[in-house]
Amino acid sequence: MFTFNIDEKTKLKMLDLRDSEQVFDLTIMSKDTLKEWLPFIDFTKTVSDTENFIKSTMKQFSENNGIQAGIWYEDNLAGIIGFHKIDWNNKSTSIGYWLGDAFVGYGLMTKSVKAFVDYALIDLGLNRVEIRAAVENKKSRAIPERLGFTHEGTIRQSEWLYDHYVDHEVYGMLAADWKK
Repeated sequence: MFTFNIDEKTKLKMLDLRDSEQVFDLTIMSKDTLKEWLPFIDFTKTVSDTENFIKSTMKQFSENNGIQAGIWYEDNLAGIIGFHKIDWNNKSTSIGYWLGDAFVGYGLMTKSVKAFVDYALIDLGLNRVEIRAAVENKKSRAIPERLGFTHEGTIRQSEWLYDHYVDHEVYGMLAADWKK
């Protein structure tokens, strides 16, 4: 099982079914904020929906296609971070993440993304990590910018969010450019 201690208060731990209620509760408590940028929020109505998500992440891990981890701060679930999938032929992946409202402002996401980039580029030997965020999602875009990712461009109408398309900014980090 994947566990990574970031510091004395923060760790990343692969999601398992025992986390279902906490993931569901955090999602619901932060629903209004998360819904602005994440299309799955309206489909998360019961703990069973979250259990199905976690089962899919366990399958993803068993197929060597990435990992989804809980971000734990002072033993409380603060958010989720994960690889969308791993392209082993091209040695690349992309990272997605979200944080519960009560945990914003502690630097948790920057530390978590840095740990995931280290894991991808150093431990897994990948060459490229990509992060995409909606143009208007300044908080999400600040993470790759803070970590020195290269802004590679804008993809127009990249994602359908409930009733409209949003453009995405694309950020990339190559193994050769990552601070070791």
